[in-house]
Amino acid sequence: MISRRGVLLAAGLSVLPSRAVAVAAPSIVKPLPATDFIVHGTNAETRWEALRDVGSLVPVSKFFVRNHTSTPALSAASWRLRIFGSGVARPLTLSLSDLRALPSCSVEAVIECAGNGRSFFSSQQGQTVSGTPWKLGAVGNARWRGVPLGVLLRLAGVRRSAVDVLPVGLDDEFVTGGVNLGRVRRPLPVSKALDDVLVAYEMNGSELPPDHGFPARLVVPGWVGIASIKWLGSLEVSTSAMHSPWDTQYYRLLGPTYPADGSLVTTQVAKSAFELGFGATVPAGRQVLTGRSWAPGGVRRVSVSTDGRTWRRATPVSRGAWTRWQVPWQATPGAHVLRVRADDQPDESPYNTQGYLFGAVVKHPVTVV
Repeated sequence: MISRRGVLLAAGLSVLPSRAVAVAAPSIVKPLPATDFIVHGTNAETRWEALRDVGSLVPVSKFFVRNHTSTPALSAASWRLRIFGSGVARPLTLSLSDLRALPSCSVEAVIECAGNGRSFFSSQQGQTVSGTPWKLGAVGNARWRGVPLGVLLRLAGVRRSAVDVLPVGLDDEFVTGGVNLGRVRRPLPVSKALDDVLVAYEMNGSELPPDHGFPARLVVPGWVGIASIKWLGSLEVSTSAMHSPWDTQYYRLLGPTYPADGSLVTTQVAKSAFELGFGATVPAGRQVLTGRSWAPGGVRRVSVSTDGRTWRRATPVSRGAWTRWQVPWQATPGAHVLRVRADDQPDESPYNTQGYLFGAVVKHPVTVV
């Protein structure tokens, strides 16, 4: 097996035994005030009105939570990251201090659940879908610091013949319908892993909080949230394709317009949201509507409609992993439906039975008094 000791010592790292200890914890650790979150079982959706006075980076206290089971309680001292498989020449086991000793970088990136906006398939398009009925709050933007996954793979001697990397989380095994699907895991092609993926240990300048992946997690910019595995425990690198229920059973586009076995969900789609509650009541008179728009390739322009017919350009407030914007509105008493779109967001989203990648313009009702 390796000359793991030699490789680590050459990089100035310590060599430690491989083990990880998880302790049972409540489903979500941090407080979930009703002013900031809508709770969906083991998940917590951010209320958009809670972001109105928040800058581009969403603080941990308001960042959405997507858990398959419960947030695990992991020990930083005993946590280890294993890198192994037929696709590497030098299998490694790294401690958190080893990871922190390697060259690091930071990236601002949006993490978004593949099902964000799922409820609108039903409420706007009259279609039946399965899964957590998110509105638009299963998304957040943060600054992440860590080690590029490519650095770790090269340290482990990634082979030219390597095809996939399979990251595995340390949360509890996921059981559904009486079937144990094992720990959450989802393969990444080596080409993506070597590109812009980060093994992050900090979020917004502080160590990762428990609900967001402590001690370390993947951050996969532009891809659906399931790819950014939290509580990372191992990375298997293989010279053949790898699979899990999270790319064969879930996170596939299934429906009448797709192949029988579906199409794999990878990158996200453009979305836009007002920093207002759905069905909010606002006073008549001059208002300033604010919100955010985001897309994997960035947003060029944002347009807002307050009358259902005409569109006006919104003014960008800040750009980054997502665009914050504002637009004035002379609000008149009565019921209104607001709309916002990033670039060419469509009026309807392609149907799929599991409600992934809703990207249509959302109709946002408000009442002016």
